Amino acid sequence: MNEKDFRKLKRVELYEIMLAQAEEIDDLRNQLTAAKKELQNKRIDIQRSGSIAEASLKLTKIFEEAQKAADLYLSNIKKETGDADE
Repeated sequence: MNEKDFRKLKRVELYEIMLAQAEEIDDLRNQLTAAKKELQNKRIDIQRSGSIAEASLKLTKIFEEAQKAADLYLSNIKKETGDADE
């Protein structure tokens, strides 16, 4: 609608247009709020996945170190057993 069309409208019609626009603005605000919440949840999920990946890497390193210690212990036991047999 152009300016002339608006001038021809009655006050009630203008009020109805304004009401419709206000409702649309409210709907858009609600959608924006929901989108922001969803984005925040996605950020939290991404942060958690990063934390899980980091924790997994740390656990892997711990298991590697534990395996090295177990191998060393077993090697020492075999050496001691071999020395005792001689």
